Amino acid sequence: MVRTPLTPEERLRGERLGRLLREARGARSMVEIAARAGISAETLRKIETGRAPTPAFFTVAALAGALGLSMDELLIRCAPEPDVAVPLAG
Repeated sequence: MVRTPLTPEERLRGERLGRLLREARGARSMVEIAARAGISAETLRKIETGRAPTPAFFTVAALAGALGLSMDELLIRCAPEPDVAVPLAG
């Protein structure tokens, strides 16, 4: 199976997710958080460094739970910034 190349937006979103997870982990070890989330430390390392920019939903949900983050917060903080403000039609 050939994987479709990621778009620049997907790569950027993955970088934002990785940065957010690193910040939320703080001084806690990668091994500790990975174990709490039920994933390998190598998987967490790949997500945090952007080498796995599109992790599975359940992996992200498990990491959010292990780090005490809400999925809403992850969505808001990882969503792309709008390029320009578009007025609402009314």
